Amino acid sequence: MMKNRPQFIYKLLWPSQWSRMQKDGGFDGAPIDLADGYIHLSGPDQVEETAAKHFSGDEDAVLLRFKTSALADHLKWEVSRGWQDFPHYYGALDMKHVEQVYDLERAGGSLIFPPSY
Repeated sequence: MMKNRPQFIYKLLWPSQWSRMQKDGGFDGAPIDLADGYIHLSGPDQVEETAAKHFSGDEDAVLLRFKTSALADHLKWEVSRGWQDFPHYYGALDMKHVEQVYDLERAGGSLIFPPSY
């Protein structure tokens, strides 16, 4: 039975990764993505936990929003952290698929997400 999938999925990047993606027109992945063989993405109910787990520190971050349907050809939902299905993208993310960009700043060590993203 097919599960309902969210309309949007997300990728968190460090500012230097986002700058490189803009320059190159795409993103092959962060070191963890390259090691695992796919780009780790998050659903809307997963992205803040992903930020807390993998984006700690003093640096701000960039949140990219993609339409799930735009990535469907190379997107697989696979069991990962906490036995949840996470979106994994098998390929390079293309700038043309970026639907929205959010610059996330920090307060007290945590990234601040906009009220709706």
